[in-house]
Amino acid sequence: MSDLLHVMSATLEAATFNWRWMAWNTWLALIPLALAGCLFRGNPRRTLLWWLGLAVFVAFLPNAPYVLTDIIHLVNDIRYGYSIWLITLVLVPQYLLFMLIGFEAYVVSVLALSRYLQRQAVRYHGFVEVLIHALTAVGIYLGRFRRFNSWDIVTQPDLLMSTTLHHLWQDRPLLIMAITFVVLTVLYWLFKHLTLALAWYWPRRRQLSP
Repeated sequence: MSDLLHVMSATLEAATFNWRWMAWNTWLALIPLALAGCLFRGNPRRTLLWWLGLAVFVAFLPNAPYVLTDIIHLVNDIRYGYSIWLITLVLVPQYLLFMLIGFEAYVVSVLALSRYLQRQAVRYHGFVEVLIHALTAVGIYLGRFRRFNSWDIVTQPDLLMSTTLHHLWQDRPLLIMAITFVVLTVLYWLFKHLTLALAWYWPRRRQLSP
């Protein structure tokens, strides 16, 4: 009985501790998704408020795939000494769900932007997707390694700009950004086609069901 109580206590402790920061990071990841729903639905007028919203969208977009880098916390949890059963049955599914929500928010957000550009007859919407991946890779690096936040664009723009330009010319940061860009591009391509396939299949499945 004592062993069962110990397992339950450890499980609750691990899950509760992780959900605190996971909830915050998930909320940040969903901000660009919410903005995409407002900015790119139909054919909105491109007013000053719309452009401001677009700037906020681009600034917060790296928060969505940033959750992939939170895998380092799982490594720390494993080193903490949790049992293999707790890691396998609680922590790993918890992290997978967390990262899936964040990255899917990124995919749907960029897809919404791409579809909007297509409706606006922008010929190079594919290039815009690649550019978004590149900017996001820079944002992830600045967030993970330099500990900047999206709102630092407003609160300390000079430091953010100087740090970005400085690290863009250094080999190691540039390599990290390049690897991040490749991972983002590949994962986006996979998730994009899976998302589009599900979006096509699901309504038809409901129509065919008795």
